[in-house]
Amino acid sequence: MKPAPFKYVAASSLEHALLLKAEHGDEARFLAGGQSLIPTMNFRLARPSVLIDINGLTDLAGIDRSEAAEIRVGALTRYCDLERNYDFLKSCPLFGDALPHIAHPQIRNRGTIGGNLSHADPASELPALAVAMEARMRIKSSAGERESLASEFFQGLLTTDIGSDEMLVEIAYPTSKPRSGACFREVARRRGDFALAGVAAVVTLDQQQRCTAVRLALCGVGETPVDASEAAASLIGTDCSDEAIDAVAVEVQGAIEPCGNVHATADYQRHIAGVLAKRTLTTALQRASHGV
Repeated sequence: MKPAPFKYVAASSLEHALLLKAEHGDEARFLAGGQSLIPTMNFRLARPSVLIDINGLTDLAGIDRSEAAEIRVGALTRYCDLERNYDFLKSCPLFGDALPHIAHPQIRNRGTIGGNLSHADPASELPALAVAMEARMRIKSSAGERESLASEFFQGLLTTDIGSDEMLVEIAYPTSKPRSGACFREVARRRGDFALAGVAAVVTLDQQQRCTAVRLALCGVGETPVDASEAAASLIGTDCSDEAIDAVAVEVQGAIEPCGNVHATADYQRHIAGVLAKRTLTTALQRASHGV
């Protein structure tokens, strides 16, 4: 397959890119890694009339640790750069579990975090991580900039809060708190395939090993990443017994509405989500207890 005809423009600066987006609106798409955009163009599911290449905007790539409480990641930062950054993985341990599940090394060498989040595939791992970690999205246009919480950023299937004249330029992730543990797991038919279901969990304990905060988010079981933290809220103030975690898993199964697909029925996805919720919470709890 070949894409429909389009005009190609290599942006010389962020301001240039944003002016072009303001001029062409929804008819224009940004080209970063292209790992999601190009296949959809080749199948003519996406038909932008203008393709704005932003690969030369190196200022949009990199990891900023200037603030102790959070890490800011430029939208053009590639998966492989995150995988190889020990300080980043130590501060945001969910990524250490999740990044190896994203496609294959060739894809991770080119794909960008901003492109992934802007594409908003509900089966993708990174949107669920953003919701679980309560990340903040920095969005910019030629008229100004604003921030959007991850919980508000993903609005529907392949749909985000980004306006027709805007670009996601940076993501702010809170760093791991003391006595916290995190875990991400997923089930896919083959290594690198889209997840049939995936779960990200973050648990924080006090000095008496009782839960003080818990975050839980799922991918692959809805039209957006699913924030299931409310289902896990019953763990707060407890020692997170096996029975309590079992109850959360049942609550999660009742809270989601998977659509099913050619590879898994909705009931199977619901079952897997419950199993993964139990396993990720248990592992996150163990890691928090042992300071891992």
